[in-house]
Amino acid sequence: MSKIYTGTGDSGSTSLQDGSRISKAHPRVAAYGKVDELISWLGLIRSHPEFSPDQRLHEINSFLRTIQTDLMHLARRLASNDPSLDILYDFVTAAAALEKSTNRLQDQLPPIKSFILPYKPDISSKIHIARTICREAERHIVALGTDIAGADILLYINRLSDYLFILARFITVTTGCVEDNFV
Repeated sequence: MSKIYTGTGDSGSTSLQDGSRISKAHPRVAAYGKVDELISWLGLIRSHPEFSPDQRLHEINSFLRTIQTDLMHLARRLASNDPSLDILYDFVTAAAALEKSTNRLQDQLPPIKSFILPYKPDISSKIHIARTICREAERHIVALGTDIAGADILLYINRLSDYLFILARFITVTTGCVEDNFV
């Protein structure tokens, strides 16, 4: 097995998919780095006992894994100079799946009457953290422009933050916790 370190990044640069070098301070690296952080947070959320195979939220765990896969494709596209890379990955269809799941969960929730302060249960707070990371990733991606990111990626990442907000609310309500409304 080859070593994880190569030494090529020691000077502050990293490789894109095509092998070209770019500064680690480049906005593109910030964008796909934030997506990577989001993928990790979703992994932490999926590891929560409520999402295990024998629990009621197992279906959501499976969908979160799909989202992690979507985000890996998204990060790969952001790390590429080749606009045709991952062009076959359909982020529009993936965004539609997010919309469908968001609507299904939201239909089971009471109407929202004010801003919500993330609180209980702890898994909902972790989902809210993932949501804020998603919003930050979205801002980084928007800054790159559609030449690099593409409108399909912008659509997807925007729908994802909506899904995470509704998922956090769904978990709070269905576990019997009371939403902490900001008044």
